[in-house]
Amino acid sequence: MDQQPPEDQGRPAAADGSPSCYRHPGRETGIRCTRCERPICTDCMIEASVGFHCPECVRKGSGTGHHPAATRPRTLAGGRIASDPRLITKILIGINLAVFLAVSVAGRDLVEDLLLFGRAYTDDQAAAPEGVAEGQWYRLVTSMFLHQEVLHIAFNMLGLWWLGGPLEAALGRARYLALYLLSGLAGSALTYWITDPGQGTLGASGAVFGLLGATAVLMRRMNYDMRPVIALLVINLIFTFTWSGIAWQAHVGGLVAGALIAIAMVHAPRERRNIVQYGACVLVLLAVAAIVVGRTAVLT
Repeated sequence: MDQQPPEDQGRPAAADGSPSCYRHPGRETGIRCTRCERPICTDCMIEASVGFHCPECVRKGSGTGHHPAATRPRTLAGGRIASDPRLITKILIGINLAVFLAVSVAGRDLVEDLLLFGRAYTDDQAAAPEGVAEGQWYRLVTSMFLHQEVLHIAFNMLGLWWLGGPLEAALGRARYLALYLLSGLAGSALTYWITDPGQGTLGASGAVFGLLGATAVLMRRMNYDMRPVIALLVINLIFTFTWSGIAWQAHVGGLVAGALIAIAMVHAPRERRNIVQYGACVLVLLAVAAIVVGRTAVLT
């Protein structure tokens, strides 16, 4: 008996003949609903006690008299299924664009107020040095949303949109936001630690590289073909270490932090999921704090 609903019948498989998500034609997937065995992608799969269920099976199960918690839709990482799986991604892009427009209007003064640098005199008339080492720790965060050139913000926002949407759907909003912010902070911390204290850096690249590392972990968890993401990672790392003017420290710090957090997010055992996931986030945050405090002690 054909278990597809009428609106899904006749939908094509992926271009190479491999199984395609029944709700998203052409989107290749190796995951099937454990109830009806229809192929489902990461945006559609809902974690169950055994395997994953499709949205239709979850809706049917919610009317069986079971406790609501037993059939409440959850993402792969245990987060709640959201009606808009890209909401946080859209908000982050909006914040970056708003800061970019503000910088375009306000000019260099705002850039200097938000820029990441360790310790330096901002001009010849400055009475005292400024920077993270002088207590301006907020620069570790504000620099993550700061861009000056159109090409710079365009590349970062495209990466955020392409990588962020699937990750937000797979992790859930809170976990995804923690991944993004901690990856960016890790990139800022490594930059602060290694670069010259007077060298300014800015951009969302550290956070975006964290999403790239997390995407690789998620694809490995889902048994997807790793070749596309590995190729993308290699290309980005080549640009990171060959193009001038790129803070490779932010890229590497974000990549490592994003991959580590994602491992905890998607591989945490169900019975200890929250402890493992939040514990990993806390450990990354403590590592960031240790780096910042240690570097500050050296510079002052």
